Amino acid sequence: MKAPDIISLGRLKHGRTNSISDVEGVTVGHVTLVEGKGFLKSGKGPVRTGVTAIIPHQGNIYKEKLFASTFVLNGYGKPVGVVQVEELGVMETPIILTNTLSVGVAADALIQYMLRKNEDIGVTTGSVNPIVMECNDSYLNDIRGGHIKSEHILEAVENAGTRFEEGSVGAGTGMSAFEFKGGIGTSSRICDIMENKFTVGALVLSNFGKREDLTIAGAPVGKELKDWQGKGEAKGSIIMVIATDAFVNSHQLKRIARRAVIGLARTGGNAYDGSGDIVLAFSTAQKIPHCHRDFLHIKLLPDDHLDMLFIATIEAVEEAIINSLLKAKTMDGRDNRVRYQLPHDRLIQIMEKYGRLNK
Repeated sequence: MKAPDIISLGRLKHGRTNSISDVEGVTVGHVTLVEGKGFLKSGKGPVRTGVTAIIPHQGNIYKEKLFASTFVLNGYGKPVGVVQVEELGVMETPIILTNTLSVGVAADALIQYMLRKNEDIGVTTGSVNPIVMECNDSYLNDIRGGHIKSEHILEAVENAGTRFEEGSVGAGTGMSAFEFKGGIGTSSRICDIMENKFTVGALVLSNFGKREDLTIAGAPVGKELKDWQGKGEAKGSIIMVIATDAFVNSHQLKRIARRAVIGLARTGGNAYDGSGDIVLAFSTAQKIPHCHRDFLHIKLLPDDHLDMLFIATIEAVEEAIINSLLKAKTMDGRDNRVRYQLPHDRLIQIMEKYGRLNK
């Protein structure tokens, strides 16, 4: 079940698959690691973790970079690569999502992947800026165990496609949201601007929130379910990746990225002290050549025509977060801890109670 099956969020239409891959050229791949049960034995498990790779376009992204920008709502996080994206306004590698203590191996694997694809890096041209973003899955996972290996990163990149799973998969395997099972969620919106149709897609890694804060379509779902099953710790973070095919530059993408957190807030995200709430936004509309020998001729939407992209971003992020909950399944983990899935039957009852259920 996904959000549109029971409720209507926002006013814009979904893309064909209601995913970030509705932005042409964007693909997503997962590697999911689930091994062992019982009490934590560091280095042996239980293992509840994984990798998610987002491929921004199907060419050589180092040679054909994309406009990109970031926004940090609360900086309790350990991402790699965002400083250069912020400075130069472009991205040049796939995006890797994984657990906090696997950022290093992910960055190294991504660098090695890019070196194999580009023999000039570090020889006749500069270095490469890998993008790796993370959340902490240690509530369920043996995060100290180093279970993510280089081959898992490469497998996620090489297996990426336009159809992919959501919920407790890939980087979302061990994640929690609002003290329910969380993980990967995605959604998309179509907007009409200046007689053109543009797509905005969002993919989130949900690992944040207190139970009582959860809000769906304006209804206080978390309060209604505050005593349902066990809750446990409420620490965590969220990564939000926004893709669009609209003609926007890095400054405009920064403005789009800022709107993502409005979608976060609509679900009950409050950017608590220990939450790393980080957005990366990019556009596939124009490729920036690695080697410049002439002026760049860039096509841009006027700033006063960005409003529909802002709305699309807000709606897509809000729905992606809800989808990450709806698609996740109950999972046990280290020390026999359990994260229960959001109960669909109770959710439908709550939506009906508050007049939010689709007719």
